Amino acid sequence: MSRNRLLRGLFGIMFLITMCCAFAFGQKKPDENASKPTPVSTQWLLDSAGPIQRDAIKSVYLLVCPKTDKKGTAFLLKSGTMVTDNHVIEGCTSADLWALSPMGEKITFSKIVPDANRDLALLRPTNRLDGGFELGSDISPKLETRVTTWGFPLIYSGPAPILSVGYVAGYNDAQVGAAVVKHIVVNGAFNPGNSGGPLLVAPDNKVVGVVVWKMRLLPDWVQTLITGFGHPGASVCCVAEETLPDGTKKGVSSEEASGMILQQFYNTVQVMIGEATSVSELKAFLRDKESELQQ
Repeated sequence: MSRNRLLRGLFGIMFLITMCCAFAFGQKKPDENASKPTPVSTQWLLDSAGPIQRDAIKSVYLLVCPKTDKKGTAFLLKSGTMVTDNHVIEGCTSADLWALSPMGEKITFSKIVPDANRDLALLRPTNRLDGGFELGSDISPKLETRVTTWGFPLIYSGPAPILSVGYVAGYNDAQVGAAVVKHIVVNGAFNPGNSGGPLLVAPDNKVVGVVVWKMRLLPDWVQTLITGFGHPGASVCCVAEETLPDGTKKGVSSEEASGMILQQFYNTVQVMIGEATSVSELKAFLRDKESELQQ
């Protein structure tokens, strides 16, 4: 056999081996863990956001407890722990809860550690999640500092969170039993569903608080009346100012109660004030309890 024919034969064998390998790699099974397509609304939001905002958007989750028919917001820390408010998960076990990521993925949990005094809760996702926020300084943000939160207010259910903006307006010492919890008062449109979301100093991504409530400017008797409406046939009482000779308070009719509630809404509807638990409270909670998530 001549040298040229031998070389041609070797090149032919090498060519066949190369083609077979290419075909084999081309037939590789698809990765079952490959990420799902990004939801359209999330992609639009990410396209309109800057680099810092994109990281924040991907670290905020819609949190749902079907057992209590509650929903709120939760956010991820770089440690892998998720944070929300205790009143969002109250009455639920880890098996009752699920979260929806901005990418449309359903997240489940293996453990909850609540703190009723601070109105905070730590969640351990069943699977490790990437991304997450860092905690900011314990130093109180100055008055008029612009702050933001991402979340799922009112009837909005994502999958991507939406932005709310406000300003630091002051501080409040929330009394919970014998404990005093530091709250940041925010002049901003925080609404039910924003609870549990991260409070961020714009345009930073570091957490300086956890949105805990929208300050209710209506008196307690309004809730009493609303509760009474939920029990047809029951007397709506104990809200009028007049006290009868036997010491009981005069009840009101449904028409009177409706008028009282509407008047209160008319007087206060334009005011938007919310509060957030200070990051110093969250850090103390994490120091005390985060290790319990791993037990």
